[in-house]
Amino acid sequence: MAIKHFAEIILRGISQIFLLNNVITGILFLAGAFYNSWPIGIGAVIGVLTGTLTAMVLKYKREDINQGLYGYNGALVGLATVYFFGFSMPSVIALFFGAILSSIIMHFMISRKLPPFTAPFIISTWIVMAIILTCKIIPLQSAQLPNAGNLEIIPALSRGIGQVMFQENIFTGIILFIGILVCSRISASYALLGTGIGVVVACVCSFPLSMINAGLFGFNGVLCGIALSGKKWHHVILAIASIVVSVFIMFGMSRLGIITLTAPFVISTWLILLLSNALRSRLRSAT
Repeated sequence: MAIKHFAEIILRGISQIFLLNNVITGILFLAGAFYNSWPIGIGAVIGVLTGTLTAMVLKYKREDINQGLYGYNGALVGLATVYFFGFSMPSVIALFFGAILSSIIMHFMISRKLPPFTAPFIISTWIVMAIILTCKIIPLQSAQLPNAGNLEIIPALSRGIGQVMFQENIFTGIILFIGILVCSRISASYALLGTGIGVVVACVCSFPLSMINAGLFGFNGVLCGIALSGKKWHHVILAIASIVVSVFIMFGMSRLGIITLTAPFVISTWLILLLSNALRSRLRSAT
């Protein structure tokens, strides 16, 4: 395989973090990650390489590999592992294990025609975190949210996009948004819709302001919006419903002390798709 082709696969894998498929977008996403934190950026690179190479060694479908579908969950595992446990030999070993596992889970879901989204990342990362914390291998690095007296609208919107890649930097969020825009204006519009509705719903419900400003009620909505994006009104309605549901799932899981990752996005999107398909089936049977 030519180096250029392999590099494109890796960059597509990075872009697939936001469910997109564009080499330039992947470059911008990596640039945004490294701008904020080079250890987290390296974690993403190790993860996407491990996930992709695992799929190649196990001879999964070449077309799926070329589209970066076996890279993005590994990249997310890398981002999450370094974010929560720092960059060290034990965390890198855990990263390798999680990224390999994510590709295996991804293949299982694809082969059964299930919409995986970021579920392989969530499952494999939860398993890795459970092992690390149970065996007390590495202490969890818990980020303390600063006290907030006022809503910071622009930072909250930007961080809502950045938090998809565990980035709390405002400028990184802007870089990531540009990356989305390069690939698809529709996806960029839905990304803004997702982070915006997340902020509005959280404010109306008087959820913790520090979490709102940190973008924690927006990043799942960003992915919900992109996953359900489309040019017709029913796409908008489904996206908004999924975004709103994701905010409440995020709040509920956080109150239980669960490290949510992108689980609110996956759960809410699966629920909305199931309800939508059930409704369509009833309408067809009625006619």
